[in-house]
Amino acid sequence: MRLLGTILLIIGILGTIVFGIQAFEDSESFNFLGIDVAVSSANWTPVIISVVVLVLGIVLRRK
Repeated sequence: MRLLGTILLIIGILGTIVFGIQAFEDSESFNFLGIDVAVSSANWTPVIISVVVLVLGIVLRRK
């Protein structure tokens, strides 16, 4: 279980970083009344799945 937890932990960390960077790059910003407004058009599903895998890896490593 500990090995599986470690593998899931590593995959979760890498996925969160890679998909998180992609999600932040997919946002657009515009100026409205002197305020810079950012609108995200990113798909956050892969980031959420990566975080779930990361948490699952942490839980399995503790057992």
